[in-house]
Amino acid sequence: MRTVKKNIKKFELNPPRVLALGFGILILVGAILLNLPIATNTGESIGFVNSLFTSASAVCVTGLVVVNTAEYWSLFGQLVILILIQMGGLGFMTMATIVALLIGKKITLKERLIIKEQLNQETISGLVKLTRYVIFSTFVIEGLGALLLSTRFIPKYGLVKGIWFSIFHAISAFCNAGFDIIGNSMVPFVGDFIINMTIALLVIIGGMGFSVYIDISRNRTFKKLHLHSKLVLTITTILIFTGMIIFYLIEQNNSDTLLNLTKGEKFLSAFFQSVITRTAGFNSVDISMLHDTTAFIMIILMFIGGSPGSTAGGIKTTTFGTIILATLSVVKGDKDVVVFKKRLNQSIINRSLAIASIGLALILAVSIILTVTENSTFLDLLFETTSAFGTVGLSRGITSNLSNVGKIIIALTMYAGRLGALTMAFAFAQNKNQYPYRYSEGNIMVG
Repeated sequence: MRTVKKNIKKFELNPPRVLALGFGILILVGAILLNLPIATNTGESIGFVNSLFTSASAVCVTGLVVVNTAEYWSLFGQLVILILIQMGGLGFMTMATIVALLIGKKITLKERLIIKEQLNQETISGLVKLTRYVIFSTFVIEGLGALLLSTRFIPKYGLVKGIWFSIFHAISAFCNAGFDIIGNSMVPFVGDFIINMTIALLVIIGGMGFSVYIDISRNRTFKKLHLHSKLVLTITTILIFTGMIIFYLIEQNNSDTLLNLTKGEKFLSAFFQSVITRTAGFNSVDISMLHDTTAFIMIILMFIGGSPGSTAGGIKTTTFGTIILATLSVVKGDKDVVVFKKRLNQSIINRSLAIASIGLALILAVSIILTVTENSTFLDLLFETTSAFGTVGLSRGITSNLSNVGKIIIALTMYAGRLGALTMAFAFAQNKNQYPYRYSEGNIMVG
C-alpha cells in the first residue's frame, strides 16, 4: 500500500501531465459522441476506432479523415467535429478559463501554470489578460474570415448552407485543422482568389502565435518588435515563399496538378499549398498526384510546422530557425549565436535540438512500424506520419485504407504532435532528484 501511494505521489499532476490528460479526455468524449448513430447520415455507428481517430484528428486540429466529412457525418456529427476543433485549437484550459470568467471563478496559481504551459509563455504574469485577448481575437478573426467566405459560399450554396459553410471553414482554417464539408477540400475553388486568400490568411494568422499578435498590436513597426516576433515573421515569410516557388517550378508541367490552370491560378495554387502544407490540411490540387520531389519538400515543411503558442503543430518555426542559426555560427566559427543583434542563450539552442531530435525520432519510428502494418509505399507512410505529427492533415490518399492498428498509431502520433515533443517527454518522464555535483568534463570526437 505504501509503495502504491509512493508511486502515485511521484506521478503528481504537473502542468504537462494535466495538459496531456485534458486533451486525452477531450478526445475520448469526442469519440463517444461521434460513435453515436445520430452522428452519421446513415444512422449507423462508424465504429469506435474510426470515431476515436476522427475525434483525435479534430481535437489535435489535424484534418486527417477516414471518411468524407461532408458526405458521411450528419449535422450533429459535423457540429461535434467543429466544437472539438475549436476546443482543440484554443486549448481545453482556455475553454475552461472562459467558463471560469463567465461564472466569476478565480483562476488559481495551478491553473495559471497550466495555461502558461499551454500557451507556451515564459512567466505567469498577465496570463488571464492574455487568455481574454486570445479568446476575443480568435472570435473576431474567425468572424471576419466567415464574413469574407460567405461572399462566395452564400451565392453558391444558398443562405443557410452558405453561412454554415463559412463558419465551419473559418474556424477550421484559423485553428489550422483542415477539415472541410465541401467534399473535396478547396479543389472546386482552385482559381477563386477570395476563398484561397481568406483561408490562407486565416491559417497564417492562426499559425503565428497569440503573443505575436499582441506584440504587433503594441509595436507597429518591425524594428520595435520583440526578438521572438521578428524571428517568427522572418522564418514564416521565407518558408511560405520558398515553398511556393519550389511547388510552382516542380508542378507547373504536371497535368494532374497545375498544368491546366492559368498562370495566375498556378501562382495562387502554389502560394495556397505552400501556406497550407506547414500546418493545415486543406488542398486545392490532388495531393496524391504530386511528384515525389514535391511530396518530400512538403514533408520537410510539415515537420517544421507553425509557431509556438499557436494553433499549429510541427517542431515550430523558431525551433527550426534556432537550429539553422546555431549551425551557421559553428560553420563561421562564431562563439555566440546572434540574430537581430541579440545573442541566443545556450539553453534555447539545447531545447531546439531536443525538440527536433525527438520529433524526427518519433516520425521515423512510426513510419517504420507502419511499413509492417500497412500496405503502402514508404514515401506515402512517411508523408502520412509527418502530417499527423505536424497536425497538418494532408494525405496521399491512404488514410481511409489504414488498418485499425495503423489508425490507432496515427491517432497517437497526432496526439503527441499536438502536445509537443518536450511536453510529452515532461508529462510522462519520472522526476529524478538532481545530484548536488557535476561530473568532470570529457571530450569526444564528432563529425
